[in-house]
Amino acid sequence: MELDAGDGAVLHAGQSLGGAMMGIRKRLLFAGACAMIAAGTAAEAQESAVEEVIVTGSRIRRADIEGVGPVTVVQQKEIAATGIANVENLLQRLPAAAGFGGNQTNAYWSSRGWGTATINLRGLGINRTLVLLNGRRLVNGGTGANSAPDLNTIPTGIIGRIEVLKDGASAVYGTDAVAGVVNIITRDDYNGFAISGRYALSDEGDGDDRTVDASWGWKGERASLAVAATWQKSDAVNMATRAPCPLSGASGRLVCSGSGSTAGGRASLPTGQVINFTGGNGYAPYSAALHGYNANPFINAVNPIERVTTGAFGKYDLTDTVELFAEALYTRRESEQLSSPGTLTNLAISAGNPTNPTGQNINLIQRRLVEGGPRVAFQETDTYQVTGGARGRFAGDWTWEVAANWGRNEGLDGFTNIANRQRVAQTINTSVCSFAAGAPVPCADYLGPGDVSPQVVGYILTTTVDHGGNETLNLTGDVTGSLFDLPAGPLQVAAGVMYREDKGWRDPDPLIVAGIANSNQQSPIDGTIKAKEAYAEVSVPVVRDLPLMEMVRVDGAIRYSDYRRFGSDTNYKLGLDWTLGWGLRARATWGTAFRVPNVAELFSGVTQGQLTTTDPCSRYSTSSNAVLRANCQAAGVPASYIQPNNAILTTTGGNENLKPESAETLTLGAVWEPVFAPGLSLTLDYWTIEIEDAIRSITGSTKLSVCYNTPGLAHPFCSPENFTRNALTGEVNFLSSQQVNVGAETVKGIDAAARYTWDAWGLQATVDAGVTYLKDYTIIPYPGGAPIIYRGFIGGGNGGYPKWRGLATFSLDDPKWSATWSLQWIGKARDFNAAPTAIGGKTSDVFYNNAQFSYRVTEQATAAFGVDNIFEPDVPYIASYTDGNTDTMTYDLLGRRGYVRLTYTF
Repeated sequence: MELDAGDGAVLHAGQSLGGAMMGIRKRLLFAGACAMIAAGTAAEAQESAVEEVIVTGSRIRRADIEGVGPVTVVQQKEIAATGIANVENLLQRLPAAAGFGGNQTNAYWSSRGWGTATINLRGLGINRTLVLLNGRRLVNGGTGANSAPDLNTIPTGIIGRIEVLKDGASAVYGTDAVAGVVNIITRDDYNGFAISGRYALSDEGDGDDRTVDASWGWKGERASLAVAATWQKSDAVNMATRAPCPLSGASGRLVCSGSGSTAGGRASLPTGQVINFTGGNGYAPYSAALHGYNANPFINAVNPIERVTTGAFGKYDLTDTVELFAEALYTRRESEQLSSPGTLTNLAISAGNPTNPTGQNINLIQRRLVEGGPRVAFQETDTYQVTGGARGRFAGDWTWEVAANWGRNEGLDGFTNIANRQRVAQTINTSVCSFAAGAPVPCADYLGPGDVSPQVVGYILTTTVDHGGNETLNLTGDVTGSLFDLPAGPLQVAAGVMYREDKGWRDPDPLIVAGIANSNQQSPIDGTIKAKEAYAEVSVPVVRDLPLMEMVRVDGAIRYSDYRRFGSDTNYKLGLDWTLGWGLRARATWGTAFRVPNVAELFSGVTQGQLTTTDPCSRYSTSSNAVLRANCQAAGVPASYIQPNNAILTTTGGNENLKPESAETLTLGAVWEPVFAPGLSLTLDYWTIEIEDAIRSITGSTKLSVCYNTPGLAHPFCSPENFTRNALTGEVNFLSSQQVNVGAETVKGIDAAARYTWDAWGLQATVDAGVTYLKDYTIIPYPGGAPIIYRGFIGGGNGGYPKWRGLATFSLDDPKWSATWSLQWIGKARDFNAAPTAIGGKTSDVFYNNAQFSYRVTEQATAAFGVDNIFEPDVPYIASYTDGNTDTMTYDLLGRRGYVRLTYTF
C-alpha cells in the first residue's frame, strides 16, 4: 500500500496480494485499453428528427429540445458505448451529479434504501430530483417509506434514451422537481429479438459481474409489443483488499487506527482511567495503537446484488385517431452488505462479578462481539409498476391523453447476529444467570477477546427482520395543441389535471421497536400524502425572420397543487428562447418550485444508528485553533481525548411538524451552432437555485464542527438538544440529526458543453465534453445563522461538492466497428471537518479513464471489450472518510476492471 503524508494524501486503489498471474492480468487490461479510442457518452444533445415530440421540461409537442432548457440527452447508442450495466453508474458520472447518491459502493445506509440506486442532481438530495419513466412518475424503491425510485427497476435493453433536465420544473411536473428531472424513455422501434451477455472482472481477480439482457419486439399494422428482461449478479469485494485498515493522519503521518470498540472490551474505572481487557484476567491502559479494532475485513468495498428486471410495453390502434397503450414492470432484487461484529455499549459490571479482574465497579464502554462473527444486512424487494391509458388526435394538431399509473414496492430487510440487550443484561446479572453447563441463562465473560462462550453467543444473538414498502397512484389527463396562428407561428398550449397518492410504511422487527435489539431503534412508519393538481402551459412565438430575431419565443407554465395535509400552492415558470442568427441562440428560464415532505421525512419515528462523524475535539490539545482548544477545554473534554472510532451513535428520524419547502430557479444560457462548422454545438448555462424552509438533516460532523469553532460555544448547535458528552471520557454519547426546516439553501453554478461530429478518414468522429463549475452552495441553518459552506468540500458523510466536475468523450464509428474513450474529472476539494494543512485535509484532481472497442462480427453479432478506470489513479485519503479511508460516494475503490459483452440480434 502506498502512503503519502504530503499534500493530498493518497491511498492506492489497486492493493493486491496476488502474484505473477495478477500482474499479467493487469498488463493485459491496460494494454487492451490503450488499443482503443473512444465514443461520446452523456452530453448536451438535440433530437435530429424533425417530428414533434414531448420533451422533458414541457408538455407541449415541439421539434426543438434546446429551447426548453438545459437538457442532457443520452441516446441508446451512447449508453451501449459506455459499457455500463447500471443506469445509476451512467448518471452519476454526469458533471451535474454531486453529493450523496446510492450505488453498490455506498449502500444508502441510513435511509432504509440499502441496495437502491439513485441520482442526486446538483447535490441537492435524491428527493429533489424527480425520476420519470416515459414522462410518468415511478414508485419509490427500498424497503419501506423511501425517498426516491430505484433506477434499476427498468430493463436496460428497453431504454431508448435518457433525458436529464438540469432545471427546476415544478410548474410542469409538480413536487420534487427542484434540482431537475431524469426522464427514462423506452424504445418503440422494436421488431425482432436481441440478447446480450456481459461479464466483468477487476484486475484484482474479484468483483465478478454478470449481466444478461434480452428483448423482443413485434410491430404490426395496428399494434406493437415489446418485452425486455435484465438479469444481473455481482459479487462482493472485501474492503480489506482495497484498504487493509482504517487510517489516521492525526500523528503527522498515515498509520492504521482501529476502532475503540475493541475485541477485548474498553472500560472505564471509577477514577476515569480507561483500560482494555487483553484476555484471561489481563488488562492494560487503553491504547488506540495497541488495542484498536480493524473492522475493514468485515465490510465490503462493493456489495453483492442479484436482480431480475422485466418490462412489457404495448400499443394498439383502436381507431385511426385513438391509441391504447399499456406498460408493466416487475423487479426482484436480493442484496447484502457485510458489517463488522456488533458492539455492546455501557455495560455496568460490578466488582463482585466473577469475570471482573479489577476488583472495582467498571463501565464497559464498548465491547466488540467478535465471537459471533460479522453481521450481514440483507434485503429482498419486489417492485411492480403498471400503466394503462389512451391517447388520440383531433382538430388538426391537437392531442389528448388519459392514463392511470400504479406502482407498489414491497421489501424485507434484516440483520444477522444482533444482540438482544435484555438477554445481555441477564448474562451479567449473577442472580439470574449461571456458569453451570446447560444453564437456561448462561453467565457471560465479556472481559477479554474470545472469552464469550458459544452458549452465550447462541443465547444473546438473533436475526432481526423488518418489512415495509411504498405505493403510488397517479391519474392524469392532458391535452395539447395549437390555439391559433400568429404572424410568427402557431400559439401552442397544454393543460391537464392529476390526482396522486403516495404511501409509505415500515414495520420494524418487534425487538427493534422495543429498543431491545442492539441496533438502530426504530418506530413503525405509516403515512399517505394525497394531492390534486391542475396545470396550464403556453408557448408564444413573438417574432421571426427579423434581423437578430430569427425566432423569439416566450413560454409560460402555471400549476396549482392542493395537498390534503399542507393546503394549496401555485408554481410558475417563464421561459425565453431567442434565436439571433448565425447559429446563435439565447435561452432563459425562471420558475418557482415546491416540495412537500415525503412520507419518511414526516412519519418515520426517531431512530438511532452509527453514522460517520468527526469529533473536532479529538486531539484538540495539539490543534493550532485557539477557539477550538478553548471550547473543548470549557466543555470538559480531557486534553488527552482521542475519538475512539469514526462513527457516533446518532439520532435521526422524521418530523411531523415539517412544512413544505419552496424555491426559485433561474437559468441563463446560450447555444451556438456555427454555420461555418457543421456538426459543432456549444452551450453555456448559468444557473441558480434558492430554497426557503429547506428540509434537511444537518450531519453530526457539521453540528460539532460549527459548535466548537464558534467563540464561547455560543452557537445553538451547542445545546444539549443537539449533543451531549460522557463526563468521564469526553466521548459524544448523544447526537441528534433529525429532519428540520433549515433557513435556506442557495446553489449556483455554470455548465458548459461542446459537441463536434465530423468525418475523419471515412469514419464518423465525435468529441463530446461537459463541465460544471459550482459557484456557490451555502446552507443557512436557521434565520440569521452563520452560513455552512458546501462548495469545494467533501467527506463527513455528505458526499463530494468539488468546484469542478467534468466528463469528456471521443469516439470513432465505422460500419464494422466503433471505439470509445471517456474521461471523468472530479475536481479537488477540502475535507468538511479537517484543517487544510492536515493530512487528508484536501484532495487533488482525480481523473478516471474508460475505453471500449466494439466490433460487428456479422450482421447479427457484435462483440465489445472495455476497460474502466484504466490508469487506476490513487484514491484520495479523506480525513473524515465514510469507509475505505475515502469518500465512497465520490471515488472509485474497485480499481481497474475489464469486461466483455456479446450481443446477438435477429
